[in-house]
Amino acid sequence: MIKYCSAEEAVKVVESNNIVYLQAAAAAPTLLANALTERAGELKNVEICHLHTEGEARYANPELSESFHVNSFFIGKNVRHTISAGNGSYTPVFLSELPMLFKKRVINLDVVFIHVSAPDAHGYCSLGTSVEATVAAIDNAKIVVAQINPRMPRTFGDSVLHISEIDYGVEIDMPIHGHEMGIISPVENKIGQYVASLIDDRSTLQMGIGSIPNAALANLTNHKDLGLHTEMFSDGVIDLIESGVINCKYKGINRGQALATFLVGSQRLYDFVDNNPFIDMRVSNYVNDTARIRRNPKMVAINSAIEVDITGQVSADSIGHKMYSGVGGQMDFIRGAALSDGGKAIIALPSTTKYGDSRIVPYLKTGAGVVTTRSHVQYVITEYGIANLYGQSLLKRAKALIEIAHPDHQESIDREYHALFKKM
Repeated sequence: MIKYCSAEEAVKVVESNNIVYLQAAAAAPTLLANALTERAGELKNVEICHLHTEGEARYANPELSESFHVNSFFIGKNVRHTISAGNGSYTPVFLSELPMLFKKRVINLDVVFIHVSAPDAHGYCSLGTSVEATVAAIDNAKIVVAQINPRMPRTFGDSVLHISEIDYGVEIDMPIHGHEMGIISPVENKIGQYVASLIDDRSTLQMGIGSIPNAALANLTNHKDLGLHTEMFSDGVIDLIESGVINCKYKGINRGQALATFLVGSQRLYDFVDNNPFIDMRVSNYVNDTARIRRNPKMVAINSAIEVDITGQVSADSIGHKMYSGVGGQMDFIRGAALSDGGKAIIALPSTTKYGDSRIVPYLKTGAGVVTTRSHVQYVITEYGIANLYGQSLLKRAKALIEIAHPDHQESIDREYHALFKKM
């Protein structure tokens, strides 16, 4: 039976040496996490684990390292400093496999903090904007503590949760963490145009958050009968759904519904998905399962990168040896799209960093991790064009990638490329 109480009382269930999981992204249970942080003086060696979370992360203060250790499955800006400060670590894992870490007790959870909608007349709440590995965490943690918020949108699928599954409930009324759509730059718009040129009618899309996915979506207004099977989406899909461009009629699975495992966007997005049966929220081991992804004909995966070397290796989780984000679902969808009938796997990135350095490089920085291997890559896109690497030799793909590098860097990359291949 659920016990209603204050956040301060609810977090007293956490003891020293416990492992706590926080629901991800826009559904981050910040009030509970902050209340737990206030107990720092009473606690030792509490591990707080999560994917990317929106909002503040007071527990990640390095001064509290004796009380809290952050274990990130995907490193967000609010905890990125913990890796170098020593009060945090990173566990590389495909998003499709994260729930299994809890089910197999590889990570033995003591407590899970979640953020749900108010219960309906039948006692059912919704996990709202974020399902991912939270269902597995609820099933396997000893204690479930929930922020219960009437502003959390009610979504369907695996997000439905009966109030009896919650041990402690804290009633709140506060806005959901959000992101407004940014302004699309000319470079991003050009990349979006190239991406859109590869998308056929009746394709099913996967994309992330940010200006490049939004730019691609903005260039799809004349397409027809598109589907959506993606780990997450934002405001960029709303107009396409409302106009009928995205109708999901020709998907291979979950036909007639847009499939996702978490959402981040503006209040407009949260209002759009609230009580909307077109949106099907499922756990990440379902959404990101390569065997399911490939069942969608013309599956198109659109992902980003930090840098790509001239053999096609994609670094997406680190800048050299410095961990920056995470593996996430990139490989799940790159492989699923590649195996789809008529599918396309796309890596899209600006040709240079904000400092002017080339992101198409002769070789990755020392210590950089390879998220997508050279044998998995198909298309790489910058504002200078499209490089199709599928089935191409190292020599041919090097030439194709140099051609889409920034003109200011093409000569130096070409020079290093020749020096490199003479040694091979």
